[in-house]
Amino acid sequence: MNESAERDPRVVLFTDDPGWHGRMLVRALAARGLEAVTLSLKSCYLAITGGVPRLFLPGFNGALPRGAFVRGVPGGSLEEVVLRLDVLHWLAQLGVPVFNSGRAIERTVDKAMTSFRLALHGLATPRTWVSEWADRADTFSSLFADQRSIVLKPLFGSQGEGILRIDSTAELTAVTPVGGVFYAQEYVARSGPPFSDWRVLVIAGRAEFAMERRSTHWITNRALGADCVSTALTLEMAALAEAAAAALDIDYAGVDLMRDVHGRWWIGEVNGVPAWWGLARATGLDVTARLVDAFCAKLERGCSVGDLA
Repeated sequence: MNESAERDPRVVLFTDDPGWHGRMLVRALAARGLEAVTLSLKSCYLAITGGVPRLFLPGFNGALPRGAFVRGVPGGSLEEVVLRLDVLHWLAQLGVPVFNSGRAIERTVDKAMTSFRLALHGLATPRTWVSEWADRADTFSSLFADQRSIVLKPLFGSQGEGILRIDSTAELTAVTPVGGVFYAQEYVARSGPPFSDWRVLVIAGRAEFAMERRSTHWITNRALGADCVSTALTLEMAALAEAAAAALDIDYAGVDLMRDVHGRWWIGEVNGVPAWWGLARATGLDVTARLVDAFCAKLERGCSVGDLA
């Protein structure tokens, strides 16, 4: 199991676009005496020589980092994405703490698996259908007859891109889904406009920060122009967000909550590589410092059973 590999005291920050988040993480890690090396998962490779599995990260000369902070996993073909996740899996198997683990990333990047895990744990998430078919629109006929809608999302989407609200069978049959897969959820009717949802950042099992996102459009992602404002983190919001993170066994997560017209809370999505620039700006709090604190605590603990699964 690569027992002979040296351990480098530096940590790796996996991202293809360091930007503000990368600069803040590198600075916060340096304040704690840790040097961070920014790398793309695309630049790493695996080898098995002499019956020994080895992982090679540019700049580490065959050594393993003290830990890895995952800020982004680049997209690509199925083979490319699997390889990039394999890098995270191999790191954990070789005893390197990974924040978030490859398993957690897999569970959150795949919306179907996220929905499955949430439902399995009895958490409030909209009714969901996932299929490759395009000729069974009658499945939703009763919803449309009741003047209710469905929301189609890319199975591997983010930042609100590619989301469609469908109000009729005719609209549905005209849609060609991204990647050939229909991921459909019942539309949660909310008050508006303006429309709101809430992003809660859960770190090491605890809901730490929250903001409200407001938009004149029912899609309320910041990337699509929603305004981010500070909001009180209620006990109900915190409990639901923490339960969602626990269901996915994840170190840090952006949990998106919605509140319907009857006041009931729903979990919309769980992001396994959430950005926090908007959250930090809205709250005025040092979100990066709290994330780095949790990362450093994981370095001290080492890998967990969940990381190795």
